Amino acid sequence: MGYKNAVSVFPADLLEAIQQYIDGEYIYIPRKAENKKRWGEVKNSRQDIQERNKKIFSQYQDGISVEDIASCNYLSPKTIYKILADMKSQC
Repeated sequence: MGYKNAVSVFPADLLEAIQQYIDGEYIYIPRKAENKKRWGEVKNSRQDIQERNKKIFSQYQDGISVEDIASCNYLSPKTIYKILADMKSQC
């Protein structure tokens, strides 16, 4: 998220109206609903995690222990069990 100077964005009359409510402070203006992006869309995080989960499921099917999978992926065994349950429900 980048900051922009309101002087260069808003017309003078609108800026004066905004200054009546908030003067010299930061304000967040949210995106329009139709422009919102889901979590992980910008940097492909969602896709990366799906690939990781497929790999974890494959390792489990190959007989690798949950503790070893957890250690190699820097995750807790509880998290691995959750991933496995989710992957099994998708099959």
